[in-house]
Amino acid sequence: MPAASAEETTSRPSESSDEVRAFYESHPYPAPLKNLDRHRELYRNPDRRRATSLLLWPTARPRPDRKILVAGCGTSQAAIHAMREPDAQVTGIDISEASLSHTRELKRKYGLRNLALRRLAIEEVGGLQETFDEIVCTGVLHHLADPDLGLRSLRAVLARDGAMRVMVYAAYGRAGVYMMQDYCRLLGVRANEAELRVLGATIGALPADHPIGAVANGAKDFREPHALADALLHPVDRAFTVPELYAWLERCGLRFARWHDQAPYLPQCGAIAAMPHATRVAALPLPAQHAAVELLRGTMTRHDFIAWRDDSPGESQPIAFNGEDWLSYVPVRPPWTLVVRERLPEGAAAVLINRAHAYSDLALSINAAQERVLAAIDGKRTVEEIFRRAAGTADRDHGREFVERLWRYDQIVFDATGSH
Repeated sequence: MPAASAEETTSRPSESSDEVRAFYESHPYPAPLKNLDRHRELYRNPDRRRATSLLLWPTARPRPDRKILVAGCGTSQAAIHAMREPDAQVTGIDISEASLSHTRELKRKYGLRNLALRRLAIEEVGGLQETFDEIVCTGVLHHLADPDLGLRSLRAVLARDGAMRVMVYAAYGRAGVYMMQDYCRLLGVRANEAELRVLGATIGALPADHPIGAVANGAKDFREPHALADALLHPVDRAFTVPELYAWLERCGLRFARWHDQAPYLPQCGAIAAMPHATRVAALPLPAQHAAVELLRGTMTRHDFIAWRDDSPGESQPIAFNGEDWLSYVPVRPPWTLVVRERLPEGAAAVLINRAHAYSDLALSINAAQERVLAAIDGKRTVEEIFRRAAGTADRDHGREFVERLWRYDQIVFDATGSH
C-alpha cells in the first residue's frame, strides 16, 4: 500500500458546525465497527470494485490509484474505502473527534497506510489544498446549516473529470420522522440514555400504520440509542424532494449523473410500469420522470446519487441505446445481484433480484431465451458477442430491449470504454 501523503492533523471546525460536532461527540454514528473482515472479504472480488467504479465512470477505465475524499467519514467509512481500494489514496474528514478516534483504531488494526484523517468541517475542505478524483459524502450534507455551501465546497475540490457520490434524506418518506421530531420538541426529550430508552419504547407502542412505522421497521438499527438520537434528536436535519435535489445541484455547479440504484426512480420498472399513467410518466423529461415516480412510491427515505461537475467532459448520460454504440458495451453483473430459480411465476425461467433494492416489486422475471443471454454475460464479451453466443444471431430489437431492461433494473452496469 502507498504511504499516506499527509500526517493526521487537527483543524478547528467552523463555528456553525459546533452544535452538530457536540452532538456527534456524544452520539457517534453509525455505531462504531471493531471488525472490517467482512468488508475485506467482499472486496477481494475484483468484480465488486469494477462494478462500483463503472457506476461512477462508465466510459473510463477503472482508476485504481485515484485520490478519494470521504467527507463526513463518521466512525468507519473512510477505513472501509481505504481497505477496499488499497491502491487509492484516501482522505477522511469529520468534525467529530470521537468518530475519528474510532477510525484511527481501525486504521491501526488493519495497517491502512493509504488513509489520512483530518478533523475538518466540509465547508473548510479547501484547506486541504488538494483535488480528488472521487468524493463520497453520504448522510452528511442534510445536517449542515448551509447545504449549498457544503456542496459548493466539495465541488471546488473535485477534479474536473471526477465523480461524487452523495446521499441525502428524501422528504416524503420521512414524514413520520419529522412528526416524531416535532413530538420530541414538544416534550423536551433529551438525547440521554434513559430518555432514548423511553422514546424507543414509545415508538414501539405506536400503531402499525403510524407514518414512523415504515421507517422504523426498514432501519435495522433504528431503535439503537445512537441511531434513534440521530434520526429524531439531531440539531440540524433537512430533506430534499427530487426537484429540490436537481435545483440544488444546478445552483452548486454540478450535474446529475445517475441514481446509484436507478430502478426505484424509473417508470419502466416494477409496479410503476403497470400503472395507468406509466406511459405518460415515461414521456416526461428525465428529471420530471424521477420526480413523478418519487411521488408514486411515496416512501423513499433517502436519495443516493452520483454527480459530476457541470464543466466535466463528456455527456450527461453516456449510456444510451440509440445508434450503434450500445452493441459495443460490455455488460458486467454486480456481485450483489441474485438469480432465483425456485417458486417461479408461470412461464419464468428465473427471477433476478438486486439485494440493494428496498422495493420487492423490482424483482425481474426472465424467460428461457433471456436466461441464455444472461448466462453469456461474463464481463468480457460485448453485447453483440453475447447475442451471437446466446441466440446465434444479433437480434437487435428484442436484444436491445432486454439488455436495456437489465440495465434499468440495476442487474448490470456497462463498461462503455470501448465505445468512446
